[in-house]
Amino acid sequence: MSTPLYLDRESPLHRLSPEVKIAAVVLFTVVVVVTPRTEFAAFGGYALLIAAVAVLARVPALWLAKRATIELPFVLLAVALPLAGHGERVDWHGLSLSIDGLYGAWNIFAKGTLGVLASLLLAATTTMRDLVLGLDRLRCPSVFTQIMTFMLRYIDVLADDARRMRIARLSRGYDPRFLWQVKAFAVGIGALFLRSYERGERVYLAMLSRGYTGRLPQTTSGSAPVREWAFSAMLPVAAAGIAVAGLVLT
Repeated sequence: MSTPLYLDRESPLHRLSPEVKIAAVVLFTVVVVVTPRTEFAAFGGYALLIAAVAVLARVPALWLAKRATIELPFVLLAVALPLAGHGERVDWHGLSLSIDGLYGAWNIFAKGTLGVLASLLLAATTTMRDLVLGLDRLRCPSVFTQIMTFMLRYIDVLADDARRMRIARLSRGYDPRFLWQVKAFAVGIGALFLRSYERGERVYLAMLSRGYTGRLPQTTSGSAPVREWAFSAMLPVAAAGIAVAGLVLT
C-alpha cells in the first residue's frame, strides 16, 4: 500500500525497518524544536543533515521543494510577525520591524521547514502500510493503528461511493452550486456517513470472527536488527551533537 509521496527507489533507507525510521525522525524533530532560535549555525547543520539523508535516499531536491510548499500558510504567518510584534524595533527599507518578531518568524520558518523535510523523507522511503506497521511495533496505542489501517484500506472505497452518488445526483438533473442548494449535498454526506459506519461495523465483526486481535499481522521478524537501530540513530545523534556544539561555542 503506497501513497503519492512514496518513491519506489532502491536505497539503504528504503530497506530499513519502518520503526527505526519513525524513531529517528521523531528524535531529530525534537532536537530541532528544542534548539534556541538564535543558534543559526545549528540550523544550517541540520539542513546539511537533511541534504545528506536525501542524497542517501535518492530523493530529488526538486521533489522535496515542490511538496514542502505545504508549509506556505505558516510561512505567511511568520512574515506577519515582524510587522505585528512588540518590543525593540529596527528600520528596514522604510518598514519598522520588531526584532522579537523577526526572531519568531525565523523560528517558525527554520523549524517548520526542517520538520516538513524530515517528514517528507520518511514518507518518500516508507509505504503507508509500513508506517502503520512501524507505529504498531513501537507500541503506539492499538486504537490509533486500527483507525489508520481502516482509513487507508477504505479511503478509496469512500471516494468511489461519493463519486457514484454525485453521478446519480447529476443524472437526475440536480447539480447544487449555490448556498441555498446545499441541502442535497448535506443529505449526500449524511448518507455516505451512515453507509460507511455500517460497512465499518460489518468489516470489523468479520475480522474479529477471523481472529483479528487489534494488531497487524507480522509478515517479518518482530523487531529491527540492532545494526538498523544504530544506523538510524546517526541522524538524531548527529543533530544532538550539532546542537551541543553550538551551545558550547557560543
